[in-house]
Amino acid sequence: MATAYVDEFLPDALQFRPSTPLVDIGANLTHESFGRDLEAVIQRAQAAQVTTMIVTGTDIEHASQAVSLAQRYPGLYATAGIHPHDASQWNNDIAEQMAALHAAPEVVAVGECGLDFNRNFSTPQQQEQAFEAQLALAAESGLPLFIHERDAGQRMREMLHAWRDDISQAVVHCFTADRDTLFGYLDLDLHIGLTGWICDERRGQHLRPLVREIPLDRLMVETDCPYLLPRNLPTKLKGRRHEPALLPWIVRELAECRGISEAEMGAATTQTAQQFFRL
Repeated sequence: MATAYVDEFLPDALQFRPSTPLVDIGANLTHESFGRDLEAVIQRAQAAQVTTMIVTGTDIEHASQAVSLAQRYPGLYATAGIHPHDASQWNNDIAEQMAALHAAPEVVAVGECGLDFNRNFSTPQQQEQAFEAQLALAAESGLPLFIHERDAGQRMREMLHAWRDDISQAVVHCFTADRDTLFGYLDLDLHIGLTGWICDERRGQHLRPLVREIPLDRLMVETDCPYLLPRNLPTKLKGRRHEPALLPWIVRELAECRGISEAEMGAATTQTAQQFFRL
């Protein structure tokens, strides 16, 4: 019964099985929209060659849930951090709980953490304090960082520059900024995560030429599902919820932007992700 549901949910035109296994480095599988059919979502992902998924933890509750999912399903791993939107909640108790989560074998990165000066659900000062504390946790644990940044590129680069010798690796996930910001991150030896944003002709056009500027050993791919449904899909998806099974469509777009085959792009991003997260 589950297998039939896997086949029926995605229209035939969206069932895309690439030749190489893929890694989705940012999947919000603890989101409530996955509560009713998570097992089928994971089966569809595996059928689409998305064999590894990093489940994003954005607060204590969701990071704990991400760890539980990683313990339950092979091929799933977790991150654990406090999103900048929730930075006002940061305190010593949360810091201790985060440090404990970072010791779990299923946790492969500190985050999602960072700065978001676009929406400022927490004040910039609160965001900087929480991010600084999580930079310290990353330095202490040796785990890489999974970073969120919106309209805060200069301050992000300043803070990372001060900590660069103390932390291991870091990826700016769902990168959407400009060329100067990209090169600033690459100069800091950071990795870049790209999403379906690049498939959006309304707001992602500036990213297309930048794909050629990112070394393949620094580039990774992600859905950031259930958000950012790609707009290059050949048919509409009922409900418009994004999921890991659609990652191959993002890889296809990136390959086109870079002028290489989908297989080469898929293999390169998978190898980079495996090395970055030490999988």
